[in-house]
Amino acid sequence: MAQQIELEIGGMTCAACANRIEKKLNRLEGVTATVNYATEKARATVPDMLTAADLIAVVEKTGYTAAEPAPVVVLENAPTSDPLRTRLLVSAMLSIPVIVLAMVPAWQFDYWQWLSLTLAAPVVVYGGWPFHRSAAVNLRHGAATMDTLVSLGTLAAFIWSLWALFLGDAGMPGMTHPFTLHGGAEGDAIYLEAAAGVTTFLLAGRYAEARAKRRAGDALRSLLELGAKTVTLPDGREIPIDDLKAGDHFLVRPGQKIATDGIVTEGASAVDRSLITGESVPVEVTEGDTVTGGTVSAGGRLVVRATRVGADTQLAQMARLVEDAQAGKAAVQRLADRISGIFVPVVITLAVATLGYWLGAGDGSTAAFTAAVAVLIIACPCALGLATPTALLVGTGRGAQLGILIRGVEALESVRKIDTIVLDKTGTVTTGVMTVREVLPEPGYDAEALLLLAGAVESASEHPLGRAITQSARTLGDLAPVTDFQATAGVGVRGTVGGELVEVARGSGDSALTWIEVRADGVLRGRLALADSVRPESAAAIARLRRLGLTPVLATGDAQAVAAKVAGEIGIAEVLAEVLPAGKVDVVKQLQSSGRVVAMVGDGVNDAAALAQADLGIAMGAGTDVAIEASDLTLMRDDLAAAVDAVRLSRRTVQIIHGNLFWAFAYNVAGLPLAAAGLLNPMIAGAAMALSSIFVVGNSLRLRRFR
Repeated sequence: MAQQIELEIGGMTCAACANRIEKKLNRLEGVTATVNYATEKARATVPDMLTAADLIAVVEKTGYTAAEPAPVVVLENAPTSDPLRTRLLVSAMLSIPVIVLAMVPAWQFDYWQWLSLTLAAPVVVYGGWPFHRSAAVNLRHGAATMDTLVSLGTLAAFIWSLWALFLGDAGMPGMTHPFTLHGGAEGDAIYLEAAAGVTTFLLAGRYAEARAKRRAGDALRSLLELGAKTVTLPDGREIPIDDLKAGDHFLVRPGQKIATDGIVTEGASAVDRSLITGESVPVEVTEGDTVTGGTVSAGGRLVVRATRVGADTQLAQMARLVEDAQAGKAAVQRLADRISGIFVPVVITLAVATLGYWLGAGDGSTAAFTAAVAVLIIACPCALGLATPTALLVGTGRGAQLGILIRGVEALESVRKIDTIVLDKTGTVTTGVMTVREVLPEPGYDAEALLLLAGAVESASEHPLGRAITQSARTLGDLAPVTDFQATAGVGVRGTVGGELVEVARGSGDSALTWIEVRADGVLRGRLALADSVRPESAAAIARLRRLGLTPVLATGDAQAVAAKVAGEIGIAEVLAEVLPAGKVDVVKQLQSSGRVVAMVGDGVNDAAALAQADLGIAMGAGTDVAIEASDLTLMRDDLAAAVDAVRLSRRTVQIIHGNLFWAFAYNVAGLPLAAAGLLNPMIAGAAMALSSIFVVGNSLRLRRFR
């Protein structure tokens, strides 16, 4: 049997680090692992004979740290930035005078270069220590990462400057930058401003990246923090939420958070579900209604019987789905990871070749060294590793805030391709609740009396039609008791009410409605017409789906007339009626065989197979667990407009991912030739590399504003 293990990874500084750890873990027999640089987590499917300790040992041998996530630590998607902030501030304060002195010859006094050395040394050693330490660790394991390039570049510039100052003539009085002594003679060059400036720029980039990664994970943290920490029992006692068991009753006061999923047993209230489903209007609940943990009772007092606690709650399941999606990797990201894995040694080779070329061309050691260091710095592949995971982190988190759960990165890639969307009728484009539309008594009989008579018999029935009749009848008054109740499947019900034998059974009539005949002692007393109601938002949602380039198809088990009537109300031209549950799978297959890429929206058990068959399955969140498990996207609110938002958000996330990858590659493709040609100062190269990472993360954060 296989098991799932999750680890938090420490010490990663770029996608190449994640790629190395992933390769090492996957070399273990029976292990399939993915490592996400943005979330700093590893997920692995392992055989039973292996444990988390075995995986941790492999990670540590690779030069990184690993630990099983603790309940509190799991909320942290990015390392704290405070120590990094201190290192950055110190480096910036020391680097600015060094850069200014190097760039403004008029301010260069006698022995200014020694002051620059005094200020730059702490920046290179203390400020750059994270880069040097990581490079050394990787060197011991025979590997090279982004930090290897940074460490090589800054140390080379610093050591060259030390040689020029102590062994060359750069330490002589009257030396100005660049490269001249008094009298105009050429002197040895120093690169203290490059060593200090590059270190500071890269620290600034890493600090901004750490903050942005944390912001990217805010949505998931907010979702997890919705859970209550304590719960109040009906007797007033307060206990930790972990002590609550399924079947226990708990109290929810006005304005209080509902502790866990349950059923209301006493009271009524308006419940604010916006943080779970994205709905802006509170929903009225009363006895018998279900409530979700993490929502807020905005009005009355409730007593709730817990049905699901701990990891089984809807909130916990939502968090798991979001985390699973964020841990995934798109095909395009796997390509980027492979490139990052070989990029660093290729860049080092290119830097050595650049140095050799310029030395051989006779342009002098200064030009050769400048070009080689610029190549090392500009080529750091950090942005490549952030391109996909940060966009995925923000997109899935924003989706959770809007009540849209994206199961995995594969779903995002599928959304981009779909051109047809198949919609189930009942519970998807309609409310799924039958209501009495017409009451037609026979001449000489009262309409209210007819409905009360039918409601009295149906009060003993569990059939949806019976419940609809009973609910309508109760709005008119109390129902008479029924005795000798009998129900015949597919036919109707009968019972004695007020001494009369009353029969309520299916009748005939306009096939767009469901007709019920009511007889008393064998005499027809009248007919009732029932119908499912179209959701008020369905027509507008269908129009928006069309604007997205999708062709809607209505598939239902109802009669053709009923299906055609509903389709006409919401603007769907392609209708497939009288489709059995198994037939919905065939409908999807037929559409796929005709070359269409199909999404399926449904909410019931009978939709689960079709959801699984479709290229993209979208489950309405109030539907069954089976349907939700079979889907790729889950909508936490019963609103077809949420399906439109899900498609828009998914497409937008994919667009951001592709844009990130384009710019991450573009920085390197444009910068490397300039650096190798000697047209790029190392300090500018460091700033550009830092900006590439900041750009990618900032571009991803735009998804937080998705509406």
